[in-house]
Amino acid sequence: MKSTPWGTQGLDASVEGLGAMGMSAFYGARDDEESTATLNRALDLGVSMIDTAEIYGPFLNEQLIGRAIGSRRDEYALATKFSREVDDDGTVGPPNGGAAYARKALERSLRNLNMETIDLYYLHRVDPNTPIEETVDAMAEFVKEGKVRYLGLSEAAPETIRKAHAVHPITAVQTEYSLFERSPEVNGVLDTTRELGIEFVAYSPLGRGVLTGAIASADELDADDFRRFSPRFASDNLTANLTVVDKVRALAGAKGVTPGQLALAWVLHQEGVVTIPGTKRRTYLEENVAAVDVVLTDDDLAALEEAAPVGVAAGERYPEAGMQQVNL
Repeated sequence: MKSTPWGTQGLDASVEGLGAMGMSAFYGARDDEESTATLNRALDLGVSMIDTAEIYGPFLNEQLIGRAIGSRRDEYALATKFSREVDDDGTVGPPNGGAAYARKALERSLRNLNMETIDLYYLHRVDPNTPIEETVDAMAEFVKEGKVRYLGLSEAAPETIRKAHAVHPITAVQTEYSLFERSPEVNGVLDTTRELGIEFVAYSPLGRGVLTGAIASADELDADDFRRFSPRFASDNLTANLTVVDKVRALAGAKGVTPGQLALAWVLHQEGVVTIPGTKRRTYLEENVAAVDVVLTDDDLAALEEAAPVGVAAGERYPEAGMQQVNL
C-alpha cells in the first residue's frame, strides 16, 4: 500500500483507506467476526485510514472498530463523522451542526471507539440551519483540546468549503466520486479542494458495487440493503448502467485486472484524490488493495473516458430526500 499526505496540514495515510460503513449498516446482514478479520487484514496490508461515522448503526460501527482494532491504534488514522442528531437510544433526527450537539457527538464517539483522539473529524452533512462558520468554530475547539487532530467536511459545496476553511484549515472533503459519479468535476468541488490544498476523499468509488460487475439485479441484495431504494438500482436504470459496466469489464479484461480494480485505479489516478472503498469481506478488501498497483496509460484513460463520460449514469445517486442533503 502507498501512503500520501492527506491535505496540507500534516496528516499522512494510505492512498486507499477502508470504508467500514457496510460492516454495520445499510448494506444488509452484519457479520462482526468477518468484519473484525477484515479490519485487521486491512492493517496488515498497510491500509492506514479507517473511515466510520456515529450514524452507522447508529454507534455499532464505531463500537466494532474499537473492539476489533483498538489494540492496534498506532497503526492507523481513524476518521469519524457527525451531523444528524442521534439520541443515545439510536433514534435519528434532523441535521444538527450546532456547537452543543457537536460536543455531545464527539464525546460519545470517543467513548464508543474507546479512543482519546480522533484523527480526522468530519461534518457528515452540512446543516442548512446552522452557519458553517459556527459548526467549524466548535470543531476547532476540539482540535485545541487535543481530542481531534484534523477537520473534514462531507458533501459540501465550494462556497461552504471556502467559508469553513477560513475559520479553521480543512484537511479533507469527502464526496461520492467514481466512473459513475463525476459531478465533483463539474460542480467546482474538485477545483476548490485542489486550489486550497484540501484532500478530496472519494467514497463509493465502485458505484456502490455496480462497477465490480457482481450485481445484475437489485433482487440479489438483502431485503434491508438501502440500494434497493436507490434510483440507480431501479430496474430500467440498472439495465442502462450495466451496459457501462460491460464496457469497463471488457477494458479490465484486456489489462488482466478486475472491473473493480480498473475503476479504483481510475479514481486514484485523479489529481489530489484518495479513496475509501467499503467492504466487509477480506476477499474484496484484498482485490481492492491490489488496485493501487494498476498502471493506467493515456490510452486506458481515453478508453475509460469514452466508456464512462461525465453524466453517464442513469438515475440520481440518492432518492430525492437524500439529494437535498448534498452539495450544500
